[in-house]
Amino acid sequence: MTDAPLARDSAAAPAAPERGWRAFWNRGGWWKALIVVVVYLGVYQLLPILLLPLTRPMMDENMFATPGSVFAGLALPVILGSIVLLAFAWSLGWLPRPLFGRQPVRGRWWMWFAPVLVLIPIALRLFGIDYGAYTGGVIVMTFVAGLFIGLSEELVTRGLVVTLMRKAGHGEWAVAAVSALFFALMHSVNALTGQAITTVGFTLLYTFAFGILMYLVMRVTGSIVWAMVLHGLTDPTTFLATGGVDKTGGAAAESPLLALAGPATILLIVGALLLLIFIRGRATPLAATVAGAAAAAPRG
Repeated sequence: MTDAPLARDSAAAPAAPERGWRAFWNRGGWWKALIVVVVYLGVYQLLPILLLPLTRPMMDENMFATPGSVFAGLALPVILGSIVLLAFAWSLGWLPRPLFGRQPVRGRWWMWFAPVLVLIPIALRLFGIDYGAYTGGVIVMTFVAGLFIGLSEELVTRGLVVTLMRKAGHGEWAVAAVSALFFALMHSVNALTGQAITTVGFTLLYTFAFGILMYLVMRVTGSIVWAMVLHGLTDPTTFLATGGVDKTGGAAAESPLLALAGPATILLIVGALLLLIFIRGRATPLAATVAGAAAAAPRG
């Protein structure tokens, strides 16, 4: 009989404070999210340069001329980036949860507009692409690269950035906006490649809007996986439709479906900015959930 009170006191005792590497990241913060994004961009840019002596023989002036060129120029950087991100998430103990776990904030019915807005241009490009302009190997490798783009970019923004924002206690509007902003800033490096400032500006607007929709897809489906899938279909269909990376136009004039992809993209941007207005809610930190459950548990 004397053991029961001791057991209850032991269960009620507060856990020892977490220290070290995991404790630093588990406290969250937008500036830590920014560190993750900047470091990822550095790794994404640096690793392919280090491997250039091995990949140079595979490269072609036209990236989509051969499967090897697509692998070396498009797939390899995001494959390496995905490995680094997964290793980082594993070091934090965030695999599979919270990154691949059920979303802590319930989605709303109106959020289903998000996947619809994303699927329309995907479908138009998917059925409008001139597949005869590419070899089968190029098409397959481009979609493989797209899946890793979806994995890596969603993992860093809708995964790590969103988790760090939530752990810091931010509301879901800020979570959505900041994760989309960081996603857009990841594409600002296009300015370093000599792109016209107007093209870079439109890219930033588009990627911000696309980031909002990916957040909503994650919320309404309950899983980051579906955001990864839709993202993984968006990029390769865009590459094959335009004939390059970060290009516009392409074969649109020859295909009625591709010609409609432009207006669908404008609709996507406008829709995303409108949907952002209605985002509400706040995720309950896991520690608070556990504490609340313990307090509500029957005693004795």
